[in-house]
Formats: sequence, structure tokens, C-alpha cells
Amino acid sequence: MTGNGHAPGFRRRLRVTPAPGSVVSEVEDDFHRMSVTVGHDGATALAVNAILARAPWSTCPEAVTQCEETFTGVASADFPGKREKARNCTHLYDLALLAAAHAHDKAALVYDIYVSDPVEGKRHAELWRDGGCVLEWWDRDFHIVEPAALAGMKLIDMRSWIETLDPVQQEAGRILQWASIVAHGRIIPLDQQSDATRMPPSCYSFQPEQAVRAQRIGHTRDFSGGTVQPLEFHEETV
Repeated sequence: MTGNGHAPGFRRRLRVTPAPGSVVSEVEDDFHRMSVTVGHDGATALAVNAILARAPWSTCPEAVTQCEETFTGVASADFPGKREKARNCTHLYDLALLAAAHAHDKAALVYDIYVSDPVEGKRHAELWRDGGCVLEWWDRDFHIVEPAALAGMKLIDMRSWIETLDPVQQEAGRILQWASIVAHGRIIPLDQQSDATRMPPSCYSFQPEQAVRAQRIGHTRDFSGGTVQPLEFHEETV
């Protein structure tokens, strides 16, 4: 998968597979497994099919319909302008945007992400695109410590820097940013992340109307052993 061998840490794989008239975008990591298929006429999403196979909250499957309603009938170029991420499952939403961005690619695209477990409080995050490392940083307590040009920047506040990059690297930056944030879930005790009402309303399950009934249900997979990588096996829908 990447150059980190069997080192313990968070792993995520994103795969986008374009075909004539459709494009499939998939993700799997320790906590999630889902996909979005967009059928299109070359310009507009004629049909959107979201599948959620593994997710951490009992309310997450409801977000499948929300994703499909958000993007069906929308021009691919207008996907980023919807600005409805917090009303959706953020992961399905990002998959839809990724699908639209690569709908006309000639070949599949694979992103692999590795975020190490903390060593003396410091984590190493790296992003590989089609087998080559294209971005990496080190953080401590949600603040970048390396490279020097980013030192002191909060993971949650990287948008301004990302927008200075070329479009290809902007995509890479956003993907590694959010993977770095999600990866913290590996080291937070489950009892401290199982009350949705304590979470900011940043996604479908954390909206007030869902948060009061959301239950933590998802099982976690640890890919550190290296025998199985994300997106290498079939998983039934939750």
C-alpha cells in the first residue's frame, strides 16, 4: 500500500473508477466503508447511488438518501458549489465530489493514506497517489510541526494554505487534512466518542435531530497487520 510497512496507524484508501456514462468513488478506513456511483450524460448527474457498508453511527445509513437527493440532477461542475456538507454524511459527500471531479478520467485513480499512531505525541501523515507519495506532514495535538513552512498550523484551519496549491495538490491536501483529523479516533477511548450530542453539528448524524437518537454501532478494522488492505474485500451493507 505505502512505504510504512506494518507500522501501527490509521489507513484509508480512496478509489475512483470512471467508465462511459458513470463513475464510482469508494473509500475504506478503520471506521468506514462506502461508495457513491454517479450516472451521467457527460455533464449532469442523472442518477446517484450511495452505498454505506460500514459506519460508526446508527443514523448514518439515513444519509444515503440525503446524498442521492443532494446531487441527482446537478451538473457535475456544480457539485462543489452545493455547500451542503454538514447536512450530509461528510464521507459520502466527499466521495460524490471526487466522482464528479474524475468522471472523465481515462483510468482509475487510487489514493492511499497512512497516519501513524503517536510516537512521543507526534504523528506522521502521508498521502500516496497511484503508488507515489505526493504529500506528507507531522503533527502534534492537531498542530503541524513539520515541514517548517506549515509549522504551527492547526489541522482544522488548513483551508487558506490548501487554496494556494494547484488544483491537483488542493485535492491531495483536502484528503490528507480530513484523514489526519479522522485518524485521531484510533486513540480516543470509545466511551469518550460515543455521545453524538457532544459533537459539533458537522455531519448528518451530528445534526441535533439525529444526534439525540444516534447510537455508536460501527465496528473498527485495523489494517496495520498488512495482510488485508482497505477496499480489498466485500463488506455487507449496514
